[in-house]
Amino acid sequence: MKKILLNSVLACIVLIALPAISFAQSKKPELNHIALSVKNLAKSTSFYSKIIQLDTIPEPFHDGKHTWFSIAAHSHLHLIEYSDPIIVPAKGTHLCFSVGSIEDFIQRLEKNNIPYSNWQGDNKSVTTRVDGVKQLYLQDPDGYWIEINNDK
Repeated sequence: MKKILLNSVLACIVLIALPAISFAQSKKPELNHIALSVKNLAKSTSFYSKIIQLDTIPEPFHDGKHTWFSIAAHSHLHLIEYSDPIIVPAKGTHLCFSVGSIEDFIQRLEKNNIPYSNWQGDNKSVTTRVDGVKQLYLQDPDGYWIEINNDK
């Protein structure tokens, strides 16, 4: 009787655990982080904190060469001070952040004398996509392209 009960309990555990194991193996990839090499960590940290308005999060290295930011619930932006030359890709390769108000963001850019343009490169211009989302482009202190849009 004890053997039947034990086997029944084990069978129940296996039946309960199988979907969890299957889920763990079929979980879709999630963005964990994006890492950017930067020449001047303090300058880039200030830019992403004050202009883009990302919040810093603890980083494990504590070596003065890393700043980590939260960009989503489980996603981060890692800035890493690096001495080698930085190769900046074309505008089509960019980070994109959505904001509540393009107009408020433009005020922050203008207050800080940061140039911006639309996709075509027209200074101080905003593109409106066919879906109605407004977007602009700017570059961080190392020249990386950033899109800012008001996508909900």
